[in-house]
Amino acid sequence: MLSYVWPLALVVLSNVFYQISAKSVPKEMNPFVSLTITYAIGAVSSLILYYLLNKDTNIFYEYSKVNWAPFVLGFVVVGLEVGYIYAYKAGWPVSVAQIVQAAVLAIILIFVGYFLYKESLTWNKIVGIIVCLLGLGLINM
Repeated sequence: MLSYVWPLALVVLSNVFYQISAKSVPKEMNPFVSLTITYAIGAVSSLILYYLLNKDTNIFYEYSKVNWAPFVLGFVVVGLEVGYIYAYKAGWPVSVAQIVQAAVLAIILIFVGYFLYKESLTWNKIVGIIVCLLGLGLINM
């Protein structure tokens, strides 16, 4: 059970600090400059964690397994980061921006799952979409 729960707990905890950090980037600082610091620290942290958690492995062998996904993920992560920073600079409340994007994302991913990964589109998911849309309407009133 713990192996099932801890990754999402880490995502939630990290997301709380992520939102606080993104909202705290100084308004007068260029978001892309902020991200150069963010990604330098992320790269160094990832490298250190790789070696701490994998004693007898070869990083170059791991790099030989690469496909398109890490490259696209790099561009996507920049879009996520800068999008939030600009949203907060534009005045989005931290309590609303995340919820709005999560609801819209949930709706989109239901269809991505259905069309790309052949996941089922159940009545529960359709009702969930309706609830998300109602929630978006309520939260933005």
